[in-house]
Amino acid sequence: MSATLSPFIGPIVITIVLTAAAIDLHRRRIPNWLTFGAWIAALPVQIALHGAANGASAWALGWLTGFGVLLPFYLMRGMAAGDVKLMTAVGAWLGTSMVLSIALTTFVIGGAWALVQLLATGQTRATLTRVGHMLIAVVIPGSRPIQPAAAGSAGSMPYGVAIAAGTLAMLFANT
Repeated sequence: MSATLSPFIGPIVITIVLTAAAIDLHRRRIPNWLTFGAWIAALPVQIALHGAANGASAWALGWLTGFGVLLPFYLMRGMAAGDVKLMTAVGAWLGTSMVLSIALTTFVIGGAWALVQLLATGQTRATLTRVGHMLIAVVIPGSRPIQPAAAGSAGSMPYGVAIAAGTLAMLFANT
């Protein structure tokens, strides 16, 4: 039995991601009280739905998958910790396969949004140069990224909005 089949899981997750998106748009951060609270609340629900062992396992695997799918982007300074914690919360509620689908959908939505933002700000070349330097630093161990000449930023993205959009798209696609 999947957690998404329970009639109340979807509305709870929708409330979590829409709250996170609204706060991220307003404050450019996703608060720990929301993400940690979502993690904690998901565990007893998973246990009630699936039994102690299966529920705890479903919670842990979903949590770890949500964490692992965005952690590399955080480590490369491509996103904030709140985004990782939000995807972790989504995984704790919806499980491994659903959070992977949501992550892929979120990447498409976030990538399209970032491309539009780059084109609108005229920062495409400067951003691609910075990304190239980041990738070199990742591929060549011990190297330090060369700082390109100062250029304007393309701006920050409240990625909680993309996570909310990806979550909504997948929840509605699976109904």
